[in-house]
Amino acid sequence: MKKQWDIFIAFFRVGMLGFGGGPASIPLMRKEAVEKYKWMGEDEFTDILSISNTLPGPIATKLAGYIGYRVSGWIGMLNALIASVIPTVILVIVLLRTLSEVREFDWVKGMTAAVLAVVGMMMAVLTWQFLYKAGKGLGWGLAISMLVVIYIVLNYLHVHPGIVIGILLIVALALPVKKKEKEGDNT
Repeated sequence: MKKQWDIFIAFFRVGMLGFGGGPASIPLMRKEAVEKYKWMGEDEFTDILSISNTLPGPIATKLAGYIGYRVSGWIGMLNALIASVIPTVILVIVLLRTLSEVREFDWVKGMTAAVLAVVGMMMAVLTWQFLYKAGKGLGWGLAISMLVVIYIVLNYLHVHPGIVIGILLIVALALPVKKKEKEGDNT
């Protein structure tokens, strides 16, 4: 029962504090799953985040569902999904109604600008963590080259991100897997 309560509280917090949508919730989910409850390591979280980004649908619910399932099976998955979605539904109804009535006040404009800066910084940190992992895994030259090429393809050639992700998945599946050699093994 304690495990279900922890799952509910973790994802309820994410649902309540994830201002800015699913991508803004990712650092909060990482904090809960990796740092606070230690349900998984940093590498596993990054891997599931990468895979989740290739699948259709909202990232926050995909991550909540997987983490909940990983921690406590189907009940954990349902618990995490409910906990992460319910606050959003309630807050959208209450906040949007309230904000629509007071959106022209300076304090509301200031609050929105401040929250956007915080969300932007959280996304920048997450981007750096992805780039760092890619640099370590692929080598910095290849990682930076891919970053530049993908930036050009997305922003100047206007190729849909889904197509880019699909092509990269096919390339990754087609490449041979390198086996790590044990130190001192000369066979």
